Amino acid sequence: MLSTKKIIKEIWDAQGYGNLAVWDDGTTRIVEPGKVPLINGLPPRAVFKPLPLVGGFPMLDHALYNSSLQEKIEGVIRNSGGEISRD
Repeated sequence: MLSTKKIIKEIWDAQGYGNLAVWDDGTTRIVEPGKVPLINGLPPRAVFKPLPLVGGFPMLDHALYNSSLQEKIEGVIRNSGGEISRD
């Protein structure tokens, strides 16, 4: 099962490098905008654009504990059929 806080940390780290692709097994990869990579023939569960999501937070801890951001991440995963838990 995916972890909300782990995904937020990965999104934070991806800022300035590209988008973050997330697979059901928790694998993440920074990808070029517009690209959708496959791992073992499977597309990612979701692809997040870091700057619109976390660019406005001054520190990682502010992003990790922001309930609105947590709900956005969880909504994307759940709406695409995935499972996610908040740590």
